[in-house]
Amino acid sequence: MSLRPGPVRTLHAAPHWRCVDLVSDLHLGPATPRTAAALADYLGRTCADAVLVLGDLFEVWIGDDALDTPADTQAEAEVLHRFADFARHRTLAMLVGNRDFLLGARAAALAGWQVLDEVCVLDAFGRRTVLVHGDAQCLADQDYQHFRQQARSPAWQQAFLAQPLAQRRVFARGLRDGSEHRKQTLGLAAYPDLDRDAMCTLLRDANATTLVHGHTHRPGDESIGDGLRRHVLTDWDLDHDPAAPRAEVLRLSAGGATRLSPERADQPPC
Repeated sequence: MSLRPGPVRTLHAAPHWRCVDLVSDLHLGPATPRTAAALADYLGRTCADAVLVLGDLFEVWIGDDALDTPADTQAEAEVLHRFADFARHRTLAMLVGNRDFLLGARAAALAGWQVLDEVCVLDAFGRRTVLVHGDAQCLADQDYQHFRQQARSPAWQQAFLAQPLAQRRVFARGLRDGSEHRKQTLGLAAYPDLDRDAMCTLLRDANATTLVHGHTHRPGDESIGDGLRRHVLTDWDLDHDPAAPRAEVLRLSAGGATRLSPERADQPPC
């Protein structure tokens, strides 16, 4: 599959597509072998014509050149190779999240995924669906929005990627530790919800009625008013709390949206 030269703003379903699967927030890394195994099993069994990853595939990504140190990135490299196997036969696409926004062209070429714009429209099954990770719309988290604006600038990224890998890892570890402390302290409140007006504006600007996003780790389906709806993807985690494993696929088809466990991804609707 040839990669597009730039981010895809509208992903048009091929005429033969029967269903599209969406996932997000797998947060994969060395500490998540069971989650990675579940992803590999899912990719081997899904009947979907396309799989779209809506960000935070990895717990952290400090630059594609980290792949030059295989001892430190073995888990991540294995995931990219699994995706490459899938992408040889079907469509795979990725938009970045707040943890892996530094995924670049080298990772995309290795995995075989199309790069989606951070706000993308899926034109499929007679409907237009807006896809985002969700962090950019959490406007109440002003500290994060300030960091996000800074970290998405080409100047910041160029300066960060010029630092030694060891220094970048220390920085990323600090961000993760801060995030974990916040989750332990605040629980689900550590994930502010998306701003309702921002969601509605996204949908109206795209001439769409449905938004799909991740990021908040609060899966659900709800009306956001004026005939507009959103589907919130779950995170995946089969490693940290075996008593409460989490993994789910949102499948879009001509019949609408359906939530499936990865183990049932080879079953209809499709």
